[in-house]
Amino acid sequence: MKSKNFATYAWAVFFYNLLVIVWGAYVRITGSGAGCGRHWPMCNGEVIPRDPQIATLIEYGHRTTSGLALISVVVLLIWAYRLFPKGHIVRFGAKLSMIFMVTEAILGAGLVLLQLVEDNASVGRIFSMGAHLVNTFLLIASISLTAWWASGGKAVIWNKDDPLNTSLKIAIAALLVIGVTGAITALGDTLFPVQDIIDKGAKGKGFAETFLRQFRILHPLFAVIVSFYLLLIVIAVKKRRYNPTVQKLATILLIVFLLQLSIGITNIILKVPAWLQLTHLLFADLVWVALVLLTASILGDESSESSRLAQNLS
Repeated sequence: MKSKNFATYAWAVFFYNLLVIVWGAYVRITGSGAGCGRHWPMCNGEVIPRDPQIATLIEYGHRTTSGLALISVVVLLIWAYRLFPKGHIVRFGAKLSMIFMVTEAILGAGLVLLQLVEDNASVGRIFSMGAHLVNTFLLIASISLTAWWASGGKAVIWNKDDPLNTSLKIAIAALLVIGVTGAITALGDTLFPVQDIIDKGAKGKGFAETFLRQFRILHPLFAVIVSFYLLLIVIAVKKRRYNPTVQKLATILLIVFLLQLSIGITNIILKVPAWLQLTHLLFADLVWVALVLLTASILGDESSESSRLAQNLS
């Protein structure tokens, strides 16, 4: 029962962090990143801001929810160490979650302290968006894996000789690349609103602006290419005799990714409205987690099969 309660809590932490991530994107879209001034963790030098403007309320709300997210992962880590024995895979997942939550907080603080917010269009902000996205993906992957393993998922074992396992590694790397290109594209859409459906060849006043405007075409191209690659992976999984959980996760991955692709196309056609940007980000996170859990379930299923074969041979 205690393990079941922990798993339920871990999934709750995961879904809560998804909401915090989406709210963080809303801060960027509304240009509210400087709502608390160049102060962190204080807001305009105060614990609770007085007579706050809308931008301050949005940024302060994000900081508050982010603080609660940090506390939730601290509880997750302490509970995992109290409930599971030394060397248990759930402890490892909780530890990774804590590490990436700390780096997430550091990256968020850096954006504020270095003033890489609001209408800043520097090269530094472009790099920071990519780094923030990678860390966010690793954070939600760690939390979801902690919940997955606490729910009965098996420890993973990479089989270097299996082409499918190699394909899964490539897919994970490809989704990270898509995520980074998406984060940079979203920044460009925020700073330099789209005038045409495809803002190709547009030039800006400086290197960063020109780069952000011309970069927009790359993200959808990468997404289409990777969609075919993921389709091939799902087909390969369906052809093998994996357990029903693996098969279900493969189907979920395909459905969520196709929905994400459709949302992305609609996003371009409608010239990236705020609500659709947030939806696009949410589904990007869901696609990423679906792939991570599919990979974990496949590798866990294979490790279980290897254990059964070893027992039979002995």
